[in-house]
Amino acid sequence: VLAELIEKFVSHLSESKTDCYFSTGSYKAMDADVKKENLSSVQQLGVEMTVRYGKYLNLLKEDAENELCFVLMNCEEFLKQQQRTVVSSLCCLQEHYAGYDWFASSIFLIMSGDRERTLMFLQQFSRLLVSAFLWLPRLHLSMHLPVTTVEYGIHPVYFCSTHHVEMLLKAELPLVCSAFHMSGFTPSQICLQWITQCFWNYMDWSEICHYIAICIFLGPDYQIYICISLFRHLQQDILKHTEA
Repeated sequence: VLAELIEKFVSHLSESKTDCYFSTGSYKAMDADVKKENLSSVQQLGVEMTVRYGKYLNLLKEDAENELCFVLMNCEEFLKQQQRTVVSSLCCLQEHYAGYDWFASSIFLIMSGDRERTLMFLQQFSRLLVSAFLWLPRLHLSMHLPVTTVEYGIHPVYFCSTHHVEMLLKAELPLVCSAFHMSGFTPSQICLQWITQCFWNYMDWSEICHYIAICIFLGPDYQIYICISLFRHLQQDILKHTEA
C-alpha cells in the first residue's frame, strides 16, 4: 500500500512543472548484465546487508542481489548525467559517491525488490526538491548546486537540515543541547549520520517507511522535526550518559 501511495503521489507531482525543482534528462536503464563485482567494496557490503535485511523482513526473493546491483549501477549512471567535473584531492569529491546509497536501497525494499518499479520511482522522485534532502547521492557533484558549494564538499543536508536541528534544539531541548556541548560532539554530526543512513540501524523498518513517507508527503522540513522528536525521545538516556 505504501509503495503504491508514494508512487502515485510522486508521479502526480513530477508531472507538474511548478513542483519540479530539478530538470532531468531522459534516461534508459542499462540492459547489460550487472554483477556485484562492478560495484565498489563499500557498495558490495551495503548490497549484502540490504539483501539480508530484506529477506529478514520477508520482502525480497533469492535473486534480489543482482536486482539491487542493477538498481544501484543505473542510479549512478542516471545521476552522473547531472554532475559537474571538479578537480580535488578530497575523497568525497571523486567521481563516485563515497558512501552507500541507503535511500535507493530503502525504496528497493519498499517496492519488494522490483527493479523497474524502483528505478521509475527514483527517476520521477529526482525532479522534486525533497530528493535533495532524502537521497544524498542525488546532489553529489551536482550541476544544480553553485560550483563553490560543490568544491567545499559539504552536502546541503549538513548546512540546511542539521543546522536547523541545532537551532531548534537550543529552543526546544536546552538540556540535550548542553549535553552535546559538554561532550564535544555536535547534534548535526549525529543527525547527518542518521539521515545519510536513512535511519537504518536506528529505527525499525516501519518507522523508516514512515520517515520517508512523511518527508515526501509533507515536505523536507519534516526531516528536521523527526530528528528533534528523536532527541526528545532520547533525552533521558542522553542526560544519564552525560552524568555518567
